Amino acid sequence: MSSADSQVLGRRLAAEFLGTALLVAAVVGSGVMGTHLSNDLGVVLLINAVSTVAALGVLIWMLGPISGAHFNPCVTGVEMVRREIRFGEGLLYIVAQVAGAVAGVALANLMFGLPAWHTSTNVREGGPIWLGEIVATAGLLLLIGALTRTGNGRLGAILVPAWIGSAYFFTSSTSFANPAVTIGRSLTDTFAGISPASVPYFIAFQIVGAAVGAVLTEVLYPRRGVTPEPLDLPYPVHGDEPTPPERKPP
Repeated sequence: MSSADSQVLGRRLAAEFLGTALLVAAVVGSGVMGTHLSNDLGVVLLINAVSTVAALGVLIWMLGPISGAHFNPCVTGVEMVRREIRFGEGLLYIVAQVAGAVAGVALANLMFGLPAWHTSTNVREGGPIWLGEIVATAGLLLLIGALTRTGNGRLGAILVPAWIGSAYFFTSSTSFANPAVTIGRSLTDTFAGISPASVPYFIAFQIVGAAVGAVLTEVLYPRRGVTPEPLDLPYPVHGDEPTPPERKPP
């Protein structure tokens, strides 16, 4: 790998780390703030959802041109299976995402005077909740697939947060839909937390949901040709398709 390639990869990994960290900080921090502001769980969930949706939209817009704004091992994993990202780079993406999630939860906890990491006691389990994770994750992967296959990735900063915000309220699991975020949320015993014992089940059903979303993408939006169409937002940063010069990262 050339020096220039190493620098590009370094920026991509930094963007994935930062994006996932700030996303988890928003999810956890807004949950803590919500419980400080209200005893009504509906109000707390609304505060949590609004903050998460706003932060996710900003992060996709800000960091997408650098890394493709995955922030989610399910997104990266599907891209790896489709061979739209080099396997080694994909693994590094996932490491950066998980590390970012762990750093982000520490940041949120510390901002509210809590220990950096303290495991959650909030058990989330059962068939209905796991089904909710399948639905949330499948919908997310199908949406990103639809955006990238139709050349509308620029809408990702609006539509992806819209899906997550909606799924907060219509799925039984409140839409984790992200293994890295799930791991991060296991390290806070606050409103957004999840017991470490529940994490493997959530991740397993998120993977199932990602597979369902990927299959639905192939059925509804078949590949237009041999050119890779990676799940990058707002436009491809992987594969053979060049980054538009007017939006090219520095």
